[in-house]
Amino acid sequence: MKKLLIILTFLLTSMICFAQADYKVIFDITSKTPEAQQTLLRQLNGILKGAPDAQLEVAVYGDALDMVLKDKSTVAPALSELINNHKNVNFKVCGATMKRNNKNASELLPGVQVVPDAIYEIITKQREGWGYIKVAH
Repeated sequence: MKKLLIILTFLLTSMICFAQADYKVIFDITSKTPEAQQTLLRQLNGILKGAPDAQLEVAVYGDALDMVLKDKSTVAPALSELINNHKNVNFKVCGATMKRNNKNASELLPGVQVVPDAIYEIITKQREGWGYIKVAH
């Protein structure tokens, strides 16, 4: 009985470690509302609290562009804290959205990366086995 308990404990521990190491999620945000942006930040921080090694990415496009602009972001401190303190958290903004809004990379918060197309970024991550969350409030 004792051997069985040891084996079950080992297997359960192995499964938990494997599950946490494979925690990869891409978030999709298009909303400019402060509520949606706060929801996103709360979700990211919640995941990191439970799974600090989780790989998290945020695809920013559409009306959410202001979220990552230096002169317009209402969540800049919290966003910068995530970028600076968690190498496994990335914010990627849609280059097409930036072009439509006449913005360039120098206007972004430090650490925010530009991708050619946010939807393609989402699809690529899904093909690689990442989970997908649409942020809404």
